[in-house]
Amino acid sequence: MNISALEALLSEVISPDIILGQDTHARPQAIIVRAQCIAQVCQVLYEHPQTYFDYLACITALDNGPEVGTLAVIYNLYSIPYNLPLMIKIAVERNSPGEPLPAVPTVSHIWATANWHEREAYDLVGIRFEDHPDLRRILLPEDWEGHPLRKDYIPQQEYHGITID
Repeated sequence: MNISALEALLSEVISPDIILGQDTHARPQAIIVRAQCIAQVCQVLYEHPQTYFDYLACITALDNGPEVGTLAVIYNLYSIPYNLPLMIKIAVERNSPGEPLPAVPTVSHIWATANWHEREAYDLVGIRFEDHPDLRRILLPEDWEGHPLRKDYIPQQEYHGITID
């Protein structure tokens, strides 16, 4: 099954307006979907007998920068029975300091490994995953200020009396 067939399947099973486009230059090729539909898209890809994406290899989050105004979440999936890789991309609006973090639905109920990947994205980039069972920092202390992989991150000068260089 190629990227166009996967896009057609998702459009038919869910809705055509969830698909925002393709990234055929990505490796593996990517489908770009609406952020609020990511859990529904992943559920279909996991359960559908023609796809069965049974392996979530990675979830990556990145900051596209204040100029662009978005954060991205990238899901790398693999269907072991069909030997088929797929990348799914979503984007959310970047929040300003002091505003609530941008949120996307969790996929941790589909793939257990998403639990840790989503916690890392929350911790380092500042994306909240709605309905996540244990969304807390995973690499930094709970009281750390900010999200270090944001392009506008300003490091703390001091943490609990320790000077940070």
